[in-house]
Amino acid sequence: MPPQFFKAIFMMIILSFLTACSGGGSGSDTSNNEETPVVPNTPDTPDTPDTPDTPDTPDTPDTPDAPQGFTLSFEPIKLFRFNWTDSGNASHYHLLENPDGLSGFTPVAENIPQGSETIALEVPLYARANAQYLLQACNGEGEQEQCTNSDLIAVSDTLVAAIGYLKASNADADDFFGFSVSLSADGQTLAVGASREDSSAQGIIGVDQLNNEAITDAGAVYLFVQEDNAWVQQACLKAGNAGAFDFFGNSVSLSADGHTLAVGANGEDSSAQGIDGDQLDNEAPGAGAAYLFVREGDTWAQQAYIKASNAGAFDNFGDSVSLSADGHTLAVGADGEDSSAQGIDGAQLNNEAPGAGAVYLFVREDDTWAQQAYLKASNADAFDIFGSSVSLSTDGHTLAVGANGEDSSAQGIDGDQLDNEAENAGAVYLFVREGDIWAQQAYLKSSNTDADDLFGTSISLSADGHSLAVGTYYEDSNARGINGDQLNNEAENAGAVYLFVREGDIWAQQAYLKSSNTDADDIFGISISLSADGHTLAVGTYGEDSNARGINGDQLNNEATDAGAVYLFVREGDIWAQQAYLKPSNTDAFDFFGSSVSLSADGHTLVVGATREDSSGINGGQSDNSAPSAGAVYIY
Repeated sequence: MPPQFFKAIFMMIILSFLTACSGGGSGSDTSNNEETPVVPNTPDTPDTPDTPDTPDTPDTPDTPDAPQGFTLSFEPIKLFRFNWTDSGNASHYHLLENPDGLSGFTPVAENIPQGSETIALEVPLYARANAQYLLQACNGEGEQEQCTNSDLIAVSDTLVAAIGYLKASNADADDFFGFSVSLSADGQTLAVGASREDSSAQGIIGVDQLNNEAITDAGAVYLFVQEDNAWVQQACLKAGNAGAFDFFGNSVSLSADGHTLAVGANGEDSSAQGIDGDQLDNEAPGAGAAYLFVREGDTWAQQAYIKASNAGAFDNFGDSVSLSADGHTLAVGADGEDSSAQGIDGAQLNNEAPGAGAVYLFVREDDTWAQQAYLKASNADAFDIFGSSVSLSTDGHTLAVGANGEDSSAQGIDGDQLDNEAENAGAVYLFVREGDIWAQQAYLKSSNTDADDLFGTSISLSADGHSLAVGTYYEDSNARGINGDQLNNEAENAGAVYLFVREGDIWAQQAYLKSSNTDADDIFGISISLSADGHTLAVGTYGEDSNARGINGDQLNNEATDAGAVYLFVREGDIWAQQAYLKPSNTDAFDFFGSSVSLSADGHTLVVGATREDSSGINGGQSDNSAPSAGAVYIY
């Protein structure tokens, strides 16, 4: 059908619908008469199920009360004891430390349980003289933890009560206990030489087996270990051929793990040469020897008896010793050796330069020792005393050698070695090893070389061999502190220490150190020790005269002649500064505190020898003075 048909039909339906909706009216407004459309019944709204109860949010615990009765006391050895009363609403505590009063607070003990009410903290005493502490009482965990601080405690004490004090188990007059000291890297094993101890015992001796049967100055070495914050003597070592005036223990050196020990006996008399020769002939007075000991578990045993390859009377072999960290390389100084040879492995037998000195290198393969090299100075000369001090880097590939009788007036690095115009000025020589081959790398002099300064009397290398400290205990400037006036010579034998650093193969002086109370005859630099990283330095000064005790006391009274002192320096970047001034807990005249020093690898434990301290007691009775020059050791 045509579309018009459908269109017509659609229009008719629309008209019909409109007519029905109007009810047939005239077209006037009838909206008020419209019937209201019936709204269909709304179906019942289903019951809304009950909303489950919201769980109760746990109440936030009340903020802990501030800790009460927070106190600090000091105990041996190196312990800070903190006590407090438990706080209400606390479940645990944190102890915070500001080590120098400037650096800010960091936690040193966390999550200490409620009910503890005490904790002991082992600290490096010399670095905590200005420390501050807070105790936080806390509850909750993570983001919900809330803490309340105690009142601040600041250290304001000389810390005498926390200083460790060690004596030999057979302390006796004139033993010189503390003549030499060496700490293992972890600070848990300590060797102490008593070079004038008089027992006739030989070998490894129990703590209570020593006697004093008049083998004068035979010498002994004592081994101590740290157990539960206390130091106990583990063994006493004697030479297997102990004899009068052998001075066994005049030098000691421990490997990093404390299981290998080298001991020098520079007065030993055998003419044997090499390893494990005849110890008993006594035909070469003062030739000297070195002894190697090893520890298995708690038991020590002698592993080797070492002599120079050209042992001769009065060579003083063993006057200095130094072990590499692994204990497999050993340097031994013989500062009285007489050959005029120069350099490496020269002619050992001509004896044409009395007292020129030499150094011998030994290596261990498995349990067997052998000599690797014979070192002489590049300008060897009579009475240079080359080998008066030695120090190896951790890997044993860098060696520093002091020659405190060397006579050149040169200054600085690699100057003129041959002028001999400054008698006993002293020098230091640096050697390096490539494979099995040793070579001299540098010749060091001080920046203010002068006759009789004895530069090189003491030396200490950092672990990597890139930092070197050199003691010059007869240097004469009255300067104080860092990089002062080196040239005035107004304080005879005051002493100084020089710091050198190596970049690549090049050495340069970094600093010139003097004490904070420089005075004539203080002998600053008689002993020195660097931490492994070379950033902490201990310097012994056994002629210093203050009667102060403990840490940072009065430096200026000079009322205790030759009591001795130790100074701690630290390096930030390239800048050195004195950190602390240390005295013993029983300061007395002529104790020679600072005769020897040794730092642990991290610098957090320091041991100091006082060879002429006079007490016969241990851990008490420090003031009896009944055993003149028995010697003592102090731990900081």
